[in-house]
Amino acid sequence: MISGKFAITIHILTLLTKFPNDYLSSEFIAGSINLNPVLVRKEIANLKSHNVVESKEGKNGGTKLSVDPGKITLKEIFEMTFETINLGYAKNQPNPDCPVGKKINQNLSALYADMNQKVSLQLEGISLEDFSNQF
Repeated sequence: MISGKFAITIHILTLLTKFPNDYLSSEFIAGSINLNPVLVRKEIANLKSHNVVESKEGKNGGTKLSVDPGKITLKEIFEMTFETINLGYAKNQPNPDCPVGKKINQNLSALYADMNQKVSLQLEGISLEDFSNQF
């Protein structure tokens, strides 16, 4: 299911792009997003596992971008956050004897595949730097 994770991740990376020489604390980042620092650290851990950010502990610690923002696309960032767009399916198995129920999940899967292709095409043409330059 889609959540706010992509927006949080883009917010974090945009802040880090705007302060390229600084290690930003999770508290600072959380203050910008108006979010609990624990949730920020969770997203930072994901970015760290993809080698997009580096962190430093201690008094002057924090997180810093470790990639060139001009060389990473929003598509790549999206894929670090979600593998695909999935708006979900009904919790119960639809009735196979119903003309809608027997094909609804198949048709939703095709719709989601089409959406993913379109989102990927849109996001692959936008670098983190391009996005960050809007601020």
